[in-house]
Amino acid sequence: MDTRLVHPPAAPVRRRDRGSLARDLLALQATVVAIVVLVASVVAYARARAAVEEAAEAEAIGIVESLTNSPLVLAAVSGAEPTAVLEPYVERIRADTGTSFITVLAPDRTRYTHPDPAEIGRPFRGTIAPALAGQTFTETYTGTLGPSVRATGPVLDADGDVVALVSAGITVAAIGDDLTEALPGIVLTALATLAVGGLGSWAISRRLRRQTHGLGAAPLARMLEYHDAVLHAVREGLLLVDGGGRVQLANDEARRLLDLPDDPAGRPVTELGLPAELTALLTGQQLTVDAVQVTASRVLVVNQAPATQGGRAAGTVVTLRDHTELQALTGELDSVRAFARSLRAQSHEAANRLHTTVSLVELGRTQEAIDFATAELALAQRLTDEVVAAVEEPVLAALLLGKAAMAHERGVVLVIDPESTVGATGLPGGDLVTIVGNLVDNAVDAALEGPPPHEVHLLLRAAGDTLEIRVEDTGPGLTEEQTHRVFDQGWSTKAAPDGHHDGLGHGLGRGLGLALVAQTVRRHGGRVGVRPGPGAEFTVTVPLRAPAHQS
Repeated sequence: MDTRLVHPPAAPVRRRDRGSLARDLLALQATVVAIVVLVASVVAYARARAAVEEAAEAEAIGIVESLTNSPLVLAAVSGAEPTAVLEPYVERIRADTGTSFITVLAPDRTRYTHPDPAEIGRPFRGTIAPALAGQTFTETYTGTLGPSVRATGPVLDADGDVVALVSAGITVAAIGDDLTEALPGIVLTALATLAVGGLGSWAISRRLRRQTHGLGAAPLARMLEYHDAVLHAVREGLLLVDGGGRVQLANDEARRLLDLPDDPAGRPVTELGLPAELTALLTGQQLTVDAVQVTASRVLVVNQAPATQGGRAAGTVVTLRDHTELQALTGELDSVRAFARSLRAQSHEAANRLHTTVSLVELGRTQEAIDFATAELALAQRLTDEVVAAVEEPVLAALLLGKAAMAHERGVVLVIDPESTVGATGLPGGDLVTIVGNLVDNAVDAALEGPPPHEVHLLLRAAGDTLEIRVEDTGPGLTEEQTHRVFDQGWSTKAAPDGHHDGLGHGLGRGLGLALVAQTVRRHGGRVGVRPGPGAEFTVTVPLRAPAHQS
């Protein structure tokens, strides 16, 4: 499946306000704000009423205590005309304090004073028992002026006897008037709170509508379910990396291909333990199409494209495809093609040799014709016998015959070490092709860069449960510094097709073969090493899956 990232023109998103999540949220927030403001207003009104009543009680108690302790009141109630003395005095205090009534009465309830002169001399309405017992108390009682909050206290003589009572109060209607004065503040506060809450809800709704493109809760939930199902089911790795180089999303396949133990969302790419080449690619956030990357266990094809949001860069979208098996099959196919090319070349050589032999016979040089024909046949047969005798693995034997023919065609002699002996390895044929094929190809290329004779020496030996592969060439070899980098992806001593290097030993477009060798060897728990100096020598040891059968 081709997963090249193509960006079609963005279709305009149709915003639907009807039934949208933003509209539902606005209605919900408006309802909640209205309920909160209503409850807060009721609570504020109740607290204000309680505060006004407490203030009225406190004021009444203060007036009563002031009058019960007044010597003028004590002297008046003990005199012959208490009303004449107390009425103007008490009314003046009532007017100054704004109290609804102040009544001085005898212990038998007879009023000495009252705001309504007609009530003077009549019995007092209300509770007086606690006051007769010497206590000042408060109550809400309905008297001649209507319901009122009142305080009542005793006037005591020098002997401590109750000689009179004083009651002062504020009517409920007067308290309501005071409470009415506080209502505008409560109402204004409620309206201001409602306006701020409504404005905030509208702003949040507008932002949410823009971010959700006017979709409702049900479509959003359905989209989330679909997207989640796609991310889990798709057989390609998907990474979303933000502008800061942090992973925002990684599906199951991406975690499997990159060998990540857990969800890397929120972690920087540099902390995922990926190869340096792949890390540099992901953090570079450049457009990438079908870039081959080698990890510790896989060959990946990486596509990367910048992502935008609202016209601004928002990171990159990365897709990963596993080409490990395909790479192995490609290696096998290349070997088969090389073998086929060698066979075609050998058919031409055989035709030339046949024409030469026939011509020698026609010239009467029969012995020379026999010697010429048998010499070439003996050389080819000897190589075939060496390979067949040393290698029982059919895929590996066919590979070596093809590589030998290819090397001979290029002017390089592939020498099979006499000590080579390999039975059934139990290793996948594709992996053997990857290891041996790439090592031999690199050795042939290196041998051609050295002085004659151009030779590649190959040792294949199964000792116990370990397969040893040793490839040595007669080329210029590697320096000590180059041996530390020779298995890095993208590193090569070979020039690019245009003959140029990048100045750092990185052949442009090269450097994948040895990286695949190292990856395949590590995947089987083996080791790979290289010896510097003139004529590089690569040594691979791989544990065998099944005991090798010696030939």
